[in-house]
Amino acid sequence: MTSSALSTRDRSPSAGFWKDKKVLLTGHTGFKGSWLSAWLLELGAYVQGLALEPNTTPSMFAALGLEKRMLHADCDVRQLAAVAEIFERFTPDIVLHLAAQPLVRESYANPVDTYSTNVMGTVNVLECARQSPSVRSTVIVTTDKCYENREWLWGYRENDRLGGHDPYSSSKACAELVVQAYLSSYDPSAGIASARAGNVIGGGDWCANRLVPDATRAFSSKEILSIRSPLATRPWQHVLEPLRGYLVLAEGLVEDASQHRGAWNFGPDDE
Repeated sequence: MTSSALSTRDRSPSAGFWKDKKVLLTGHTGFKGSWLSAWLLELGAYVQGLALEPNTTPSMFAALGLEKRMLHADCDVRQLAAVAEIFERFTPDIVLHLAAQPLVRESYANPVDTYSTNVMGTVNVLECARQSPSVRSTVIVTTDKCYENREWLWGYRENDRLGGHDPYSSSKACAELVVQAYLSSYDPSAGIASARAGNVIGGGDWCANRLVPDATRAFSSKEILSIRSPLATRPWQHVLEPLRGYLVLAEGLVEDASQHRGAWNFGPDDE
């Protein structure tokens, strides 16, 4: 990550911190959410998942048998009353918000769903966390695409201008503005942070329109691989790297919210 106040390079999540913590995780049926669910369970946390059913077959969620290992709620983050009911029943200590419409090409086809999920879903989660006295730490996961694309050769900093030239990127910039508004408008000591990470790779990703899964499918079927943006340069990291950062950030918000609230970039070293 680019900010110097929080380094995750040599720090791993603390089992002592997470043991018996009640964690509400949205988007737990997705690729990153499934990996994060498994990690939290390994750390000894009680995990309540909140998401739609997996959107791929096969799915990492099913491969790990997570439905039988954690609390699983088939719930749309766009439905405020349903989300609020889960918060009230579970009384979480930590909230990790990963639920999203995550694909750029899908956002062109379904912009309304993209904005309603990525923006109002974030509003609903933050509002429920604000109304829940048990919540001590809330991490909202967005993307490095939330920045206005200036085609720079260097990495974006957390205080660079937000923007987006497609519905997905724009919706994530809007979600970041929602986080800023909640930090500015309500309890100034609240443990709220946003996490901005780039492209991830790793086992269990069967989504469409992603480079590594597309390559695997093409090679296994002996078809020609189509590269959509062959001249693009993007930062890649293994899925466990940003997840490690999210967990360390959530810990930091509990330990000292004043030093950890706000926006954080998570990415690989330049080399």
